[in-house]
Amino acid sequence: MKIAAIAGSNANHSYNRMLLEFMARHFSDDDIDMIDIRQVPMFNEDYKGKIPEVVADIDRRVASADAVIIASPEYNHSITSALKSLVEWLSYEVHPLQDKPVMIIGASTHDQGASRSQVQLRDILISPGVNAYIFQNEEFFMSDAASIIDEEGNITNETTIHFLEKCVREFKHYAKAINRMVVEKKEGNK
Repeated sequence: MKIAAIAGSNANHSYNRMLLEFMARHFSDDDIDMIDIRQVPMFNEDYKGKIPEVVADIDRRVASADAVIIASPEYNHSITSALKSLVEWLSYEVHPLQDKPVMIIGASTHDQGASRSQVQLRDILISPGVNAYIFQNEEFFMSDAASIIDEEGNITNETTIHFLEKCVREFKHYAKAINRMVVEKKEGNK
């Protein structure tokens, strides 16, 4: 399965990016495309008709993926401004998240493990103009990430790894079902 993996942080050190990089190594049977949003400019309607090339590249990569995983940090009980800006870009003139299966995960140094940002991101991703299909079976919140991810970017807690494997396995089943449904819907509209 081809999965676009987006870390919702523009910080150079990001536990969410490290989590996705671990997943790309650990789930090597899948084609996980790491999308870096650090160079994405803040969304501005003045760009109408001239999307920045970095955004056009992300649009192509997300559109060509079978599914998307977004690792959302949490700042002040919310998603980051960088992630919100990216979603604005991907729902203004281009719409690669429409009908796309999306799994939201998160890593945090705090006890709540980015739980509030994940709830907020779900609401944003189902809004008109975005229209993504959000995986709801398992919720992956990594608390105390600084003690679970080592300097090499490996998850050191076996229970966390097993739960992550379960979440990804179930998400892949969900993504396949959503993609079949979307194809059938499009064929029915012809």
